[in-house]
Amino acid sequence: MTVQELPGAGASHRSTPPPAWRPRTEAAPLLPDPEPYRVLGTPAAEKLDPELMRRCHAELVRGRRYNAQATALTRQGRLAVYPSTVGQEACEIAAALVLEEQDWLFPSYRDTLAAVARGLDPVQALTLLRGDWHTGYDPREHRIAPLSTPLATQLPHAVGLAHAARLRRDDVVALAMVGDGGTSEGDFHEALNFAAVWQAPVVFLVQNNGFAISVPLSKQTAAPTLAHKAVGYGMPGRLVDGNDIAAVHEVLSEAVHRARSGGGPTLVEAVTYRIEAHTNADDATRYRGDAEVESWKAHDPVELLERELTARGILDEQGIEAAKEAAERMAAALRERMNADPVLNPMDLFEHVYAEQTGRLREQADMLRAELEAEEQS
Repeated sequence: MTVQELPGAGASHRSTPPPAWRPRTEAAPLLPDPEPYRVLGTPAAEKLDPELMRRCHAELVRGRRYNAQATALTRQGRLAVYPSTVGQEACEIAAALVLEEQDWLFPSYRDTLAAVARGLDPVQALTLLRGDWHTGYDPREHRIAPLSTPLATQLPHAVGLAHAARLRRDDVVALAMVGDGGTSEGDFHEALNFAAVWQAPVVFLVQNNGFAISVPLSKQTAAPTLAHKAVGYGMPGRLVDGNDIAAVHEVLSEAVHRARSGGGPTLVEAVTYRIEAHTNADDATRYRGDAEVESWKAHDPVELLERELTARGILDEQGIEAAKEAAERMAAALRERMNADPVLNPMDLFEHVYAEQTGRLREQADMLRAELEAEEQS
């Protein structure tokens, strides 16, 4: 049955909405640029802040070494698994550096490097991945939400925290990180929809590294870019070269400032690439070729920044060596501490399950305690 056939249609039927209809938001200002925004290698690089860029370089070098050391620890059996961010370090570092102390970072399972760059102890960032003690750190102390493996579940949490901060008039911005695979989850839709309606002070950073494990982006979405999804929710979408740390830092800084000043959320898509496998349990050669990987290695975030800074006299060989030496000291300390077996207390199983333990949980704890005491006496 067509509209014209419906009862009472006839002359009262309008072929277009009433004149009072209008878009709630103008679409054009929300659309991303047709190409990823870049700074390095462009005239915009003339305005680089030397001090900030030297810090970015040191953090990139440390991050690359951190990835290598954590990957080695998985091969030695010290970690159960490690999702490397080699090739994505620019996104990780920029996300950490744009936040103020009072702000919150909501990482995905792959974003251990962002947590470390924000100030988290490198060992604590890996605690969950070695199967020890819950999150490994106090989220409230560091203002870093728990690293956990469910996809995109951190996004609604970020929106909730940001909205609550806005209601309390707290000067807090939440930055939520997610991979391209996470944008196919329902939590992604719910988070962006709520954030835009509530005008929550939150920034969504999508690290588009090409694959959701083995699924290429082309099999997840038909959208022109992931940044284009922003317009459907009524927020700006930004597209940025995810290997250009200067560009990522600038775009995220603008988005954080917009959120802090009451402008609402922003969706940022950083186009980057996962050079290494999804995790040490993945065989990436089954779904991508070496030529593709090599082409992205030529767009390495560490080399891009080093080239720009040395050409402009902002960084010299002494500075490069100093960054490498600091990274090696970090890696050595990480090895030493991770090679020490953790002291485990089986009774910790019952901590933090409920705010107040249930009768059944107390009963189970008493049973285990009795078994442990009997074992010690035997």
